[in-house]
Amino acid sequence: MLTAENLGKSYGGQAVLEDVSFSLGEEETLAIVGPSGCGKTTLLYLLSGLVRPDAGRILVDGAPVAGPGPDISIILQDYGLLPWRTVVDNVALGLKVRGVGRAERLDRARRQLAELGIAGRDADYPANLSGGEQQRVAIARAFVTRPRLMLLDEPFSSLDALTRERLQYALLDAWKQRRVPFVLVTHSLEEAVVLGKRIMVMSDRPARPVRVFDNPGFGSRSILDTEACFNLLRELRSTVEDLW
Repeated sequence: MLTAENLGKSYGGQAVLEDVSFSLGEEETLAIVGPSGCGKTTLLYLLSGLVRPDAGRILVDGAPVAGPGPDISIILQDYGLLPWRTVVDNVALGLKVRGVGRAERLDRARRQLAELGIAGRDADYPANLSGGEQQRVAIARAFVTRPRLMLLDEPFSSLDALTRERLQYALLDAWKQRRVPFVLVTHSLEEAVVLGKRIMVMSDRPARPVRVFDNPGFGSRSILDTEACFNLLRELRSTVEDLW
């Protein structure tokens, strides 16, 4: 459903991404790991249509991505919630933009919040929520519009280890219900294994894919306790240590 072909991007004459190609099928997830500053976030901005590539093209269901659209949702590190709107209004914002009536959009927003384990906080404002709760709201906002594709830029990086783990599995559970394909950028190899059906390792700048791993244990909540996961992590670490 998503195809990236020979993408390239430069800033100030310096190449950030070079010859980046990959595909993402229906109901698949892809985790991307790479050194800090290599261009992973830039890649997500290209995929979302917020930034245009200097070379190559991006297709969603065979149609070129020429700019931001309602079929692609993006979740950022800083949650991106509007502080002057309540929790339920933040989640319902995308539906409002699409012209969905107030009663329906609030009902859908509340059901999505409940699905992500944050029911009963509808009237609160983001400042009254913990970081983990704010990220649940951001994930609910992304899912509620029923996008064709989701992009996640290190969404749990600022959270403590226990909250991060809980939200990884909350996202995985939400994915199992919706089956929305997503691309996740992360620095955590363990997170990549939990959330990536495939895992793509990027080089340093100019960043390009150097290896893609299949993850046969993807979808299991006990994946980190398996020998297959241990072996996959060992291969991943060996690959990134050679590159970085």
